[in-house]
Amino acid sequence: MIKKGLLLFCFGLSVLSAGAQQIYSNNKYPLVDFRQPLDITPVALSGSFGEIRGNHFHSGMDFRTNQREGYPVYAIADGYVSRMRVQNSGFGLALYLTHPNGYTSVYGHLSRFAPQIDRAVKDLEYQKKTFELDEFPDAAAFPVHKGDIIAYSGNRGSSGGPHLHFEIRDSKTEQTINPQLFGIQVPDNIPPVISALYVYQTNQKSFNEFTPKKGLPITGANGSYKLTQQTVVPVSGEIGFGISANDRHNGASGNNGVYAIRLELDGKIIYTSAVERFAFENSKAINSHIDYPAFMTTRRTIQKSFVDPGNPLQIYSSLINNGRILLGDTNVHQVRYLVSDGKGNESILAFQIRSDGRSAIQTPEAPEGVSMSYGKDNDFSAEGIKLRLAKGTLYNDLKLTYKVRPKPATGAYSRIHQIHNNLVPLHTGFELWIKPDVDMGMLKDKAVIVSTSGGSQGGVYDQGYIKGTPRAFGSYYIAVDTVAPTIAPLNIAEGKNMKGIARMNFRLRDNLSGIKSFNGYIDGAWVLMEFDTKTATLWHTFDERTASGKHDFKLIVEDMKGNSRTYTANFYR
Repeated sequence: MIKKGLLLFCFGLSVLSAGAQQIYSNNKYPLVDFRQPLDITPVALSGSFGEIRGNHFHSGMDFRTNQREGYPVYAIADGYVSRMRVQNSGFGLALYLTHPNGYTSVYGHLSRFAPQIDRAVKDLEYQKKTFELDEFPDAAAFPVHKGDIIAYSGNRGSSGGPHLHFEIRDSKTEQTINPQLFGIQVPDNIPPVISALYVYQTNQKSFNEFTPKKGLPITGANGSYKLTQQTVVPVSGEIGFGISANDRHNGASGNNGVYAIRLELDGKIIYTSAVERFAFENSKAINSHIDYPAFMTTRRTIQKSFVDPGNPLQIYSSLINNGRILLGDTNVHQVRYLVSDGKGNESILAFQIRSDGRSAIQTPEAPEGVSMSYGKDNDFSAEGIKLRLAKGTLYNDLKLTYKVRPKPATGAYSRIHQIHNNLVPLHTGFELWIKPDVDMGMLKDKAVIVSTSGGSQGGVYDQGYIKGTPRAFGSYYIAVDTVAPTIAPLNIAEGKNMKGIARMNFRLRDNLSGIKSFNGYIDGAWVLMEFDTKTATLWHTFDERTASGKHDFKLIVEDMKGNSRTYTANFYR
């Protein structure tokens, strides 16, 4: 049990104990309630909390497991299993434990659950005849004590290699919180590395792909950085800054994300970002936090130190003019970046700026377009197309551009509609209606909206249009999916003796709309088929339900447009 009266708290910037973290926070968190989720030493991370990933902030800590699966995963405190999740992708196999101190711990990419939980999950899968599950047991069903083995580490779901994904969430709000705030220890005395500095010519305009910038070469190491040429940087009009930075910890560390970035002008903080906690519905706003056009064109990750007006993230504080700078004189001004990691190690980049009207960065002329506001619903229509961007989709006001291109030579039922470009990020998808240029007849139920860069955006027939919900601007047209998925058996064949073989394996493929369902039957009874999206592998593990003797097997796989394929075989056990 957790003993009362033994709670330490981390507040602000003070270090309260040898185990406390020096973290920028105005909130209080218990520092001694939780143990480590693994017993692997030394502790090493392949991913840190808040790290910048494609289209999202990393929501937890990725603990390295020596490139192996099967390490015991421990309950970090007393509590109960409040959620059991099985997915084709995402976390794959995941457990959620709710604790009496108001927090929930999450363990993802597991290889298997502890026996009692594993049996319950499998029974539910057979009862509901589904592989994917998202169950919320009663508090009394699976109580756990601190240090109990609850699962084993793995590589399931959208995992790039064996590791444990670990989170701590607020049980009420479901916001995910940096585990280092709770005393989860990672050996680290290495300050972040600042690798690049950029100045942007913002000029009181919306940030977009035409906002110019220039890089300022820097040099330094071990927490101290400066401009390569220590001269006063001339600037003109309103500007903003951005940096590239990452962090490493002791031992086997990858390039991880930093925790906090502060920008000072003449000793006064004008911008702070601290990845203490965030709501999942806002995670995609990472594309507003970074210079998204630079990332899309060069794959450079630059964290802007000025905030877009439609950015919903709650990681910012101490903002003056949203981090944008407009000097009112020609004096020399002192600028400092202070970049820290989750252990409080800090790096500083200091330099000077001065207003000089001759130094403005040339801004390219943006094309004309349709005005759209980040703060309201926006509609657009032209011949054969309609679209709607709901309020909250944009991070900045936009001049939307649109053009029509000839339809592809084969397989298209409309012209190509080019909606702006892929350099403007969207927080949510938008509604898109495209009108076929021919009568589709019975094929209308097989229609999907596809991107010229590949991939279905979904699609349903809606009053003469095909409606889809793309998540990014791009070029789209109508196609149809009439082709059933393919099923490739990997270790089973007609009449094969499967005795001594633990499972039957298949590989699935679909040409366009994606796999919707798969169902296997042995001797007419539904059996559990498990699927891994990243390898497109489907399998059934034999158990006591399949006795010795001859059996007939049937597998039915269906795609999103109702095209299905069946595989059958007799086998022996």
